Amino acid sequence: MEEKKNNKEEEKTVTLKEAEYLALLEEAKKGKESWDKMLRNQADLENTRKRIDREKQEFVKFANEGLVLDLLNVLDDLERSVNLAEASKEDLPAFLKGVEMILAHLYEMLKEHGVKPIEAEGKKFDPNYHEALMQVENKDLPEHTIIEVLQKGYLIHERVLRTAKVKVSKI
Repeated sequence: MEEKKNNKEEEKTVTLKEAEYLALLEEAKKGKESWDKMLRNQADLENTRKRIDREKQEFVKFANEGLVLDLLNVLDDLERSVNLAEASKEDLPAFLKGVEMILAHLYEMLKEHGVKPIEAEGKKFDPNYHEALMQVENKDLPEHTIIEVLQKGYLIHERVLRTAKVKVSKI
């Protein structure tokens, strides 16, 4: 019953002048073109968003590639030193020299990647850079002076990567 009523409403005849009818057809055509253009733009935007997400994931996945590549060189040097030490078991000074060269290479590589050690020994304790593991009475130094570094701390591009673990004086 309701459906028949709707059909009667749809069957109403409207009389227009031909110019008005043509203008309405032109407006309908423009509306259809705008709708299609909006759908294409929306699809392009969604595709762009997906592409940016994929590129971002790829960037994060391979962001450390340069650092890892540099570490592989250090690993190669270390393996050569161990193999050489195993082959010539009596040449401790040569082995030590090889390890020192590897250490120097590693420090240089870290420096190139913006990593540097936090200076601590003899400095005033700063909880932003240091972590006090022990306190020792010492009347020769001002209170909260770092007496010994138990584990080095490091900065990466001036941001703390790891705090230095230290022994601090107290009075």
